[in-house]
Amino acid sequence: MAAKTANVLARVEPHIKEQAESIMAQLGIPASVVINMLYKQIIMTKGIPFALTVHNIPTARDEMDNAAFDSMMQRGLDDAKAGRSRPAPEVFSELRREIDKPNGR
Repeated sequence: MAAKTANVLARVEPHIKEQAESIMAQLGIPASVVINMLYKQIIMTKGIPFALTVHNIPTARDEMDNAAFDSMMQRGLDDAKAGRSRPAPEVFSELRREIDKPNGR
């Protein structure tokens, strides 16, 4: 195995570094090993070894024109009329259960 003499310097947010290093410590894996594993996966897959996606974040009302807003509202009304909806208390209870799960899972 080749000697590990190359350095990687990266600036990260302190709280991100702390959380990640805490998890790595629990696993008994130093950051250098994790970085080396990531680099090897990049080489093996010839790309980033996980999906890089932008989640479908709802558009704020002030970012929509009237036609887009009206269309969204009409779809909601159509869903409600067709019975494709759930009572608000049921939805809020489900959200609360998800929030209250240990580790958010």
